Amino acid sequence: MLRLAEILLESRPTATWAQLVQVGVEEAVGVLPRAPTDWRAHAPEPPWGYGPLALLRQEVEDAGLRLTVIEDNPPMDRLRLGLPGREDELETVLELLRSMGRLGIEVLCYNWMAVVPWSRTSSSLRARGGATATGFDLSTWSEGPDAPHAPVAEERLWESLGWFLERAVPVAEEAGVKLALHPDDPPLSPLRGVGRIIRSLEAYDRVFELHPSPVNGMTMCQGNVCLMTDDLPAAIRRFGDERRIHFVHFRDVRGTTERFVETFVDDGPTDMVACVRAYLDAGVDAPLRTDHSPALTGDDWVVPGYPTLGRLHAIGYVQGLLAALDSR
Repeated sequence: MLRLAEILLESRPTATWAQLVQVGVEEAVGVLPRAPTDWRAHAPEPPWGYGPLALLRQEVEDAGLRLTVIEDNPPMDRLRLGLPGREDELETVLELLRSMGRLGIEVLCYNWMAVVPWSRTSSSLRARGGATATGFDLSTWSEGPDAPHAPVAEERLWESLGWFLERAVPVAEEAGVKLALHPDDPPLSPLRGVGRIIRSLEAYDRVFELHPSPVNGMTMCQGNVCLMTDDLPAAIRRFGDERRIHFVHFRDVRGTTERFVETFVDDGPTDMVACVRAYLDAGVDAPLRTDHSPALTGDDWVVPGYPTLGRLHAIGYVQGLLAALDSR
């Protein structure tokens, strides 16, 4: 079954946490407690160690939620680029997996975007009724220099991903943690001279061939995957039938990989009813969170794309779809 979750970006409980519980959210997606002012970082281990994560889980539980996903990772660019020192970075990821396993945190959402992370070029685009949306326009960087370490070939990233999975999957299996690889955001290559490889449905097929373990799965980020295919519900049904969807980002975009704007979940080009029906038909059992909502007038946020009112609207929409389709 799909289980409604939301990401907690604040370093301490806020009114937003309480509002999430009040509207019926039961699961939480956490980030590593690494801010200097975050008291959970005062445990003797690094942010991906048992101590800080145990404090984070307790704080989330005290707020009435259950921590089931970590959507964050230790530094990984040496791992992704296959540079000297990747063994040390691998050990930090393995420590995170073991810590999550001890604490019953089920899913690690990670990515293979080297150097250039998920990218937006504007947080002030117009959405329905004058709401404020985030978006991307590749031309913004057209005259700029390449990123550090460029050029980076795609095959270099495939080699390093295979090296990583060979070592991380057995530890994830032993810990009881699912690996949910997020697509490249946006799914285009290269970006500022750096290759990107998780940008097509066929790329995910190759990932699962690298290691067939059931824990080796994906984050079905709808806003990215809808730019990879003309039939997002079919992609959901296919990967759902293969039991590869371990986490869902429920969002929509209008545009292309080179230029898009993020929309309200009920105002984009994708048939969201068909998407939810596909998850249910495939028997997907995973946490689902809304993602990158436009901000309403008077809204506030910690990070653009995660406004309080905009997210509450998206949550209510998802709850309505689930209630309607579950009752068939």
